[in-house]
Amino acid sequence: MTPKDINQLVTQIETHIECWKQFNHFITIARAKKFGAADENHFLEIKSIIVQELELIFASVEVASPTREEIHTLVGNAPSLRYLAEMSEGALRGLESQWHKIYISWHAILGQLKVKQRSEETKTFWGGKK
Repeated sequence: MTPKDINQLVTQIETHIECWKQFNHFITIARAKKFGAADENHFLEIKSIIVQELELIFASVEVASPTREEIHTLVGNAPSLRYLAEMSEGALRGLESQWHKIYISWHAILGQLKVKQRSEETKTFWGGKK
């Protein structure tokens, strides 16, 4: 993987993580039952971006965790804000727990890529291969 590829992948995963933060924000909104049609549409857009970006990331790098199935299950278990608002507190906590596991996994992957990124920058700086 070239330094340019690594930089692009780091940016892509950072963007993906931002979408995961928004996903969690929508869980909070649903729990409070304070959302409207625009929020429902935005939630659907975020889920679409998460799934699309997932495929782009998986095409670029091998990822052991989170798995495609874990992410599809989580996103599939949250079809709408209205659905989330009607879930029991225990079910919402379970969803948040799944979300957190995936969120932490993405940060671990990002950290590993940043180590590679810095290693490549150091090689280039000291006149090593590009």
